[in-house]
Amino acid sequence: MPFSDAAAELTRLLTIMERLRSPSGCPWDAEQTTKSLRRYLIEECYEVLEAIDQEDTEEICDELGDLLLQIVFHAQIFREQGDFDIKDVISGIADKLVRRHPHVFAEQRINSQEELTRQWEAIKVKEKKEKKVSSRFGSIPPHLPALARAHKLGEKAQRLGLDSPLLDGTMAALHAQLAQIEESLIDEEAELQQVRIGEALFAMSQLARRLGIEPEEALRQTVNRHLPAFESRVEEEQKG
Repeated sequence: MPFSDAAAELTRLLTIMERLRSPSGCPWDAEQTTKSLRRYLIEECYEVLEAIDQEDTEEICDELGDLLLQIVFHAQIFREQGDFDIKDVISGIADKLVRRHPHVFAEQRINSQEELTRQWEAIKVKEKKEKKVSSRFGSIPPHLPALARAHKLGEKAQRLGLDSPLLDGTMAALHAQLAQIEESLIDEEAELQQVRIGEALFAMSQLARRLGIEPEEALRQTVNRHLPAFESRVEEEQKG
């Protein structure tokens, strides 16, 4: 599809959303807020991931459409409030892509992946200064799933030179946390057990990162593998 056709369809979608939110539109759509839509935005993201796992291109297309709807929905609400509109959203990300890829859109040469990573970090640091973001870790979304957030924290620390490259150090940290969990089981202190479990999960997330594994994705796939077994057991018990 030519870009002109895509632009026409996006305009059509925006027009539909504007009408749905109008006084003569849909009462449910009209009463929604960005907070009430939050759960749907999260759900649509996970449904896209599920469709990708199933490698169903038709379903992926459908779910990406649902996710796009959420973006358009939120943009329309902010447009009505006079804050920004979909044009600002699109131009903002387009400008960011150009700004963060000077080796593509400007006359700048990159000779290695390491140099590209350093440039990327330098650009983001400059952007944060302009936005007056005080923490170098402030870009890590607090609402990310905990394992994914721990993974990002480790990645950021490594890029800033705060992370030991030795895998043995990560393994030692994990073994130490597991030993402390055993000790907390003897003491039967629930609060301490929660802290120890959290530390062990954090150490495990860093081990996964060192191995090039997304811990959130690894756990999700493991849960999916276990689900059929649990369902079979439930069916067997119901038959019995």
